[in-house]
Amino acid sequence: MNSLDGAPDGQATSPEPERLLQPVAEGQRITVMLAAFEGWNDAGEAASDSLHYLNKLWQGKKVASVDADDYYDFQFTRPTVRRTAAGTRKVKWPSTRLYKASVPDSNVDVVFVLGTEPSYRWRAYTAELLVHAETLKVDYVVLIGALLADVPHSRPIPVSTTSDDSGLRQRLNLEASQYEGPVGIVGVLAEFALLAGLPTVSLWAAVPHYVAQPPSPKAQLAILNRIEDLLQVPLDTHALNEESEAWERGVDELATEDPEIAAYVRQLEEAKDTADLPEASGESIAREFERYLKRRGKDKP
Repeated sequence: MNSLDGAPDGQATSPEPERLLQPVAEGQRITVMLAAFEGWNDAGEAASDSLHYLNKLWQGKKVASVDADDYYDFQFTRPTVRRTAAGTRKVKWPSTRLYKASVPDSNVDVVFVLGTEPSYRWRAYTAELLVHAETLKVDYVVLIGALLADVPHSRPIPVSTTSDDSGLRQRLNLEASQYEGPVGIVGVLAEFALLAGLPTVSLWAAVPHYVAQPPSPKAQLAILNRIEDLLQVPLDTHALNEESEAWERGVDELATEDPEIAAYVRQLEEAKDTADLPEASGESIAREFERYLKRRGKDKP
């Protein structure tokens, strides 16, 4: 599958977005809902892992949950059993949980929606999430997905940013999704959030289809960099950078052991380099330098 839930083709990325959040009065806070779902919308688990990373980084606290019995077929999405620290067995049920965190040194609060794509009653499920969004005074919605695509692991992972909100498209220089076809819960939530009057943006990372098994730290890092750009908040991704580099080295080693895979990767690299050549501009270099300066400023005592 090359495209899901309104994501453009994995090899095409929209222009780098400007800041998502509008300036507000001093002392006023902005709440952003970030949502990702395990399953069909989560190639390499890159989308859900990126939000788990942020939830841990910002120490999110659980504020709500969705009743699993109402939306999941447990023969399709089965519960798992695990052992606790005390050595007892505990069944973990598929669910959707909402966490809230405050981004340090900013006026931004984040509501994380983390869970498994439901089995049925999607409209009711989506409506329930939007009731929580209203209760938690959400101002913006950012939906995260990951898809399998013909992209090389050795190049920057493409992350497409789209919106069906005309005001956001104009302000952020984004494109509307051109995708038509089957969708997952991310696509449904995007439409319902827009109907509810919530400015909504979708981010989709393209995961190399020949290394689709999770984890996918390089795609995860690409998603986090795009979230960092949208929210204009510096993120500590040092550990994830190391994981991403180790992952890429590991895939390099596997590719060299199979001449056919190595040739295929070279073909993908050539296609990607040709497509990206016009975009290798001073603007993209400046954006990376700006991100570096922000992180450096954050690390200063």
